[in-house]
Amino acid sequence: MVTMSTKVWQPNPAADFSRRLGIAPQEPGSGGGSGDPATSGEGECPDIWELDNGDVAVIGRDLTPQYAGRLPDGVSVGAGERLVVLPRGMVMAAKADIPDA
Repeated sequence: MVTMSTKVWQPNPAADFSRRLGIAPQEPGSGGGSGDPATSGEGECPDIWELDNGDVAVIGRDLTPQYAGRLPDGVSVGAGERLVVLPRGMVMAAKADIPDA
């Protein structure tokens, strides 16, 4: 059983990148790489990384303004937060690297 902390989570900006979760942005199905319309060029690829403190960093398309007016009930994007979208294939590939609870 996993118990959730009642403390407010704060990211640690000193945490380092530890390992990629899933596939590299250049691999097919990632949404990155040449010829894929999901990205516009080198350096603009989605990615998912585990940090050395166990947190996860996500690089994706910021669609906060596009979703702001149609978030589900109970969902909010707070100050300092962004709603980031990733290609489904990238998230599905990362699933194998994410341990079960």
